Amino acid sequence: MSVRTQSSEQSVEAAHRAGFACFVGRPNAGKSTLTNALVGQKVAITSNRPQTTRHTVRGIVHRPDAQLILVDTPGLHKPRTLLGQRLNDVVRTTWAEVDVIGFCLPADEKIGPGDRFIAKELAGIRKTPKVAIVTKTDLVDSKTLAEQLIAIDRLGEELGFTWAEIVPVSATANKQVDLLADLLVPLLPEGPALYPEGDLTDEPEQVMVAELIREAALEGVRDELPHSIAVVVEEMLPREDRPADKPLLDIHANVFIERPSQKGIIIGPKGKRLKEVGIKSRKHIEALLGTPVFLDLHVKVAKDWQRDPKQLRRLGF
Repeated sequence: MSVRTQSSEQSVEAAHRAGFACFVGRPNAGKSTLTNALVGQKVAITSNRPQTTRHTVRGIVHRPDAQLILVDTPGLHKPRTLLGQRLNDVVRTTWAEVDVIGFCLPADEKIGPGDRFIAKELAGIRKTPKVAIVTKTDLVDSKTLAEQLIAIDRLGEELGFTWAEIVPVSATANKQVDLLADLLVPLLPEGPALYPEGDLTDEPEQVMVAELIREAALEGVRDELPHSIAVVVEEMLPREDRPADKPLLDIHANVFIERPSQKGIIIGPKGKRLKEVGIKSRKHIEALLGTPVFLDLHVKVAKDWQRDPKQLRRLGF
């Protein structure tokens, strides 16, 4: 078993490489946090609620020797709704199209049925190299980490494949994140950069803004709500009659929930919660777009949208 740590020798690679890597793992395995740490900026929304990622967010890591494009997929899970089935389809399609797959397994949780379910699916994808990424290593001692590394190595053996690498990382403590990039790069095909220098993601700005609002709305909401929130940005327009040195961007967005009873939870007493959502997301949106923003939020009910194909389409799924 080859487990990589920072002291491993770095090979000198002359040719420029560019390609796609995707992180898979069950919900809340640390995929989005890792994407953000590698890119060095917030491109994927993170939340301690599982099932936060719904769009395939691509984070772009620019290096002198390579361009690594990270595809962040939703967590694969046993679907209970039409939305769940669609998310799983997105995952499988993505796996078939990338150059390398990173399987995220948290260091602080033993390998469970969810991980085995994913590993079995991965075993069926023969050609693509698979890297096991042990996330959240800052939460465990070295003995627990060693046991997890051995268990992951065995998991591959049981299913008849060998991990290209096994890498322990902590995205929050920024441990071994650069090493992970160093190990992913040689698995990419040789070729020129696929995106212009300076691009961090190819997501349309409107989608990213909607995701930032949804992240803020998810925080502190009781457990019954995480799956029931969708956000659609209706329009983003520069405010007219503003001097050139004082621009303002007007953003109008709707926060959709499934039932009228959920409206009060999102809005909060005297609108306090919705106001907090606006303040928090506006700060991130302004940092993302580099311009002052006026954010207008409305909460609307889209009845049982997760089970209704027409509503799913309207909300961008």
